[in-house]
Amino acid sequence: MAQSFEMRFSGWGVDADAGELSPHVVDWLESRFHRTLAPRVAPPKPDAVRLRKSKLSGKAASKLAERVGADNVRTDHASRLLHCAGKGYPDLLAMRSGARLAAPDAVVYPACHDEVRSIIDLCGREGIAIVPFGGGTSVVGGVSPIRGGFESVISLDMQRMRGLVKLDEASRIGVFGAGLHGPELEHLLRARGFTLGHFPQSFEYSTVGGWVATRSAGQASSGYGRIDEKLLGARLVAPAGELDLAARPASAAGPDLRAIVAGSEGALGVITEVSLSVSPAPEVTRYEALMMPTFEDGANAVRALEQEGVAPEIARVSDAAETEMGMAFAGVEGVKGKLLDGYLRGRGAGSGSLVILGWEGAAGTIEPRRREALSVLKRHGAVGLGAGAGRTWAKHRFSTPYLRDHLIERSVMVETLETSTTWANLMNLYVGVGSALAAHAPVVGCHISHLYPSGASLYFTFVAPQEHADAHAQWQSVKHAACRAIVEYGGTITHHHAIGVDHRAYLVDEDGETGVAALQALKNSLDPQGLMNPGKLL
Repeated sequence: MAQSFEMRFSGWGVDADAGELSPHVVDWLESRFHRTLAPRVAPPKPDAVRLRKSKLSGKAASKLAERVGADNVRTDHASRLLHCAGKGYPDLLAMRSGARLAAPDAVVYPACHDEVRSIIDLCGREGIAIVPFGGGTSVVGGVSPIRGGFESVISLDMQRMRGLVKLDEASRIGVFGAGLHGPELEHLLRARGFTLGHFPQSFEYSTVGGWVATRSAGQASSGYGRIDEKLLGARLVAPAGELDLAARPASAAGPDLRAIVAGSEGALGVITEVSLSVSPAPEVTRYEALMMPTFEDGANAVRALEQEGVAPEIARVSDAAETEMGMAFAGVEGVKGKLLDGYLRGRGAGSGSLVILGWEGAAGTIEPRRREALSVLKRHGAVGLGAGAGRTWAKHRFSTPYLRDHLIERSVMVETLETSTTWANLMNLYVGVGSALAAHAPVVGCHISHLYPSGASLYFTFVAPQEHADAHAQWQSVKHAACRAIVEYGGTITHHHAIGVDHRAYLVDEDGETGVAALQALKNSLDPQGLMNPGKLL
């Protein structure tokens, strides 16, 4: 049966994959919160969520239908509900709030580049804002249907543009329609012996156009590279014109215009097609887990892996808090936990920071690389846990967001944020942001991922009992405290979640006033009316 890429409105993914909240998770959190979790409150039924009335005129709806067909202009409650928010914590709170929600006035489904051009031209004449929509997985408000100064707004859903347009096997370049989802893309490439190697946690539901628009970094980015590093060409339709950037290996013809497309977040135009570097599909994949004495030891170890040129495709280090949380959530407690404790103590570890490594490649190449990497890690005090623990992580790598949904139903705030910095500043940033979060949340964990010769990403998870008086204000307080700490301690305001609505106030701290003014001038040039994704990025 074909996979559905349309997620449930009230949470991540689909009901069939959601599972149940484990008693292990409840017990562990209650011990940390020193209180009993609230009883479960199920999310509302779709027809119980109130939406603001559509303001799209009948005349405009008819003109849109002339361009894409009447079936591809939808104003029904279900379609508007599915496109009224992303999957951030504030989005899910809003769905449960009982308030009347903003929603796109219509959802429009173009089938090709020319239809996108025609829709944008029409919206410019009619004064209709446009929110490009891929998988709807944004956790920073990137697809919120903000009207800006316009009377109405449409969600431009790209799911009909889902093809592998071309595969240049000699050059290892794939050309893809922007609406192609991760599993579809990999299926098409694997059938030809290739992979993109891009596996964000949202892989099952996000789209290739969304990856480029947000400068995504997949879990295997240390081996395959970030999406912006893989971007060789693109087509972007802006209100003022088009960027049609052919795939080229390199050029010195002024600033690289592909960098305008990568990270544009739908605020400059609509990405319709991208050209990306692809790699031979791996013949062998191996995952492995180790334990480091401390998080700092783990940081030093993976830095050595990267700088000595022996890093695997996947390398992540969880601090002690995230390690404990992960084991508790996996049910490693009681007799099972005692056995694990004994296993670790017998190997000189006891507790510490979990390291997950993953190698992909041709047969015969993995084992030599693995031996080199393990040699480096053991030099820093690593204790091997074997391949089983690594495979367990890989098996569940895309399912963590379901846990957040279950906990929200039990009145628990669960949120993540990510940043990056240099190796020299990594521990300083880790302590600074972790302390800011700990002032608001009893559970704060962090992991290192996405390695670079100069630095790495830090990904924080924080968990706290929800404050019923104003759960959104509680989240806002924690989020702003963490963002201020990121700025104070020299991190990037985001590493791969993008700017959206949530981070736009902090862009000036990273790019400076002149840099933000330059970006605004670029937007004014490509989108002089401000039609495109109002309220995002800038």
